[in-house]
Amino acid sequence: MTHDTTAPGDLGRRVARRREELGLSREELAGRAGIDAGYLSYLEEAPASPTSETVQGLAKALELTPEELLGGPAGQPSAPASHAELEKIDRQECLRLISPGGIGRVAFNDAGGPAILPVNYALRDDSVIFRTAPEGPLDKELRTGVAGVELKIAFEVDRLDETRQEGWSVVVRGGAHLVSSAEEQAAVEGSGVQPWAGGERGLYIKIVPAEITGRRIRHGM
Repeated sequence: MTHDTTAPGDLGRRVARRREELGLSREELAGRAGIDAGYLSYLEEAPASPTSETVQGLAKALELTPEELLGGPAGQPSAPASHAELEKIDRQECLRLISPGGIGRVAFNDAGGPAILPVNYALRDDSVIFRTAPEGPLDKELRTGVAGVELKIAFEVDRLDETRQEGWSVVVRGGAHLVSSAEEQAAVEGSGVQPWAGGERGLYIKIVPAEITGRRIRHGM
């Protein structure tokens, strides 16, 4: 049995969406499918080309056929349904959607204008936590130089299915708090966020949400 996956990342998005529909954690799905949980995380968050055996195992664990999981042959996306629904997502559902952690995007202004950077993040006590390099771009650009004053930034997470033309996105806005005290450092270290990039990433940045918005698009018959 051989299959071609659709555009890079489509398979991972479908796996994540179906897993969430079934209420499974990554560890639970990995156990059902007989694959490593770390590989499942990579598959959901980055372009990947799994073997046909992995696709079959995931499909069975997600209660789908391999064809349903793959979304059809490459270059032939399924036709969108006749009716699209765009819905707003409430705060609690937004938090639930982003609670597994993974990859998000930080939006801020630097000397050259608006900038967006991808980062690994974790959600802890309803706050977004990510790590960066001391003296790196984020460290320098997110400091106001005024004690007690934090720069307001945006943080975005999404899951999209390009084949079905469906997906959701969540935007968190709040102050960029650069963790400095020993007490706070100990607390955020428990978040378990692990950046993919190598090198020293000892500076933790926490966003306590002042505003959380989200929206989801679905197609119905």
